[in-house]
Amino acid sequence: MNTKSLLAKLGPFLGLLLVIGLFSISTEVRGYFLTYPNFKIILTQTVIVAIGALGMTLIIIAGGIDLSVGSAIAFTSVVGALLIQRGWSAAAVVLAVVAAGGGIGLLNGVAIAGLRMTPFIITLGTLGVVRGASKWLANNETVNYDASPINSWMTTSDPFGWSLPAGAWVALAAAIGTAVMLRQTVFGRHIFAIGSNEATARLCGVPTVRTKIMIYALAGAFFGLAGLMQLSRLRQGDPTVAVGLELDIIAAVIIGGASLSGGVGTVLGSMIGALIMAVLRNGSQQMGWPTYFQEIIIGVVIIAAVFLDRLRQAKTA
Repeated sequence: MNTKSLLAKLGPFLGLLLVIGLFSISTEVRGYFLTYPNFKIILTQTVIVAIGALGMTLIIIAGGIDLSVGSAIAFTSVVGALLIQRGWSAAAVVLAVVAAGGGIGLLNGVAIAGLRMTPFIITLGTLGVVRGASKWLANNETVNYDASPINSWMTTSDPFGWSLPAGAWVALAAAIGTAVMLRQTVFGRHIFAIGSNEATARLCGVPTVRTKIMIYALAGAFFGLAGLMQLSRLRQGDPTVAVGLELDIIAAVIIGGASLSGGVGTVLGSMIGALIMAVLRNGSQQMGWPTYFQEIIIGVVIIAAVFLDRLRQAKTA
């Protein structure tokens, strides 16, 4: 393995160490920032973006994009809250919420692959449609419900203990399963083939239309799972939540080494990218920086990630 390849693989890890190091310079912040309870908070805050990044990784590797992630997370959290209100069991709510997310992804996939429409335009339209649908379902207000087992998935009984919330383990299991699927299955190889060169993949016998529809449907199921974690975190369904979250998710995938042109990306890189985004937000709060300054930082990170992606493409060419 040459130096360039090694740096490309270690890039996300080096970025994470850099961000942690920057927030550790201040002695006042370091005393709390570099503690296990704070890293436990960071891991918990990473869960929603990490699960969303799993779905986005599949889409971006295949050369697509999905701007409706935040709206899908809000919609599925509202669906889950309404079902809990109606007395559904936790298992039934999980299945229904994940299926709702998968349904949104399926519609995107059919429009993009079946009708051969641009992913950016389709998902931009879906962003508005799904956000409006979530507000309609919730009567434009938060959906509250009585206690549910789902409420405990993003917390632990002892916030200062060593145990991690169930949501973190769900994200880890989903990441391992997705990595195995991408690297060890025919479907995973088809995803890379479509992203590298869709026309060539079609000539080689890859069912590109069916595969792209399946990619968006599976990604939508991940977004539904992220919506379930959002529901657990807030303990209510909020149709206005997760506005702009798609930027964090896309940035996490690009920071992790995926290319917006498709054909390149890893699950591990996307998870590290999601962790970097969580550390940035957590560290900014520890430093006492205002929200607008945090948004500026995230925007700069996104621009830098896309710039680095362009540099990688130029070197490859």
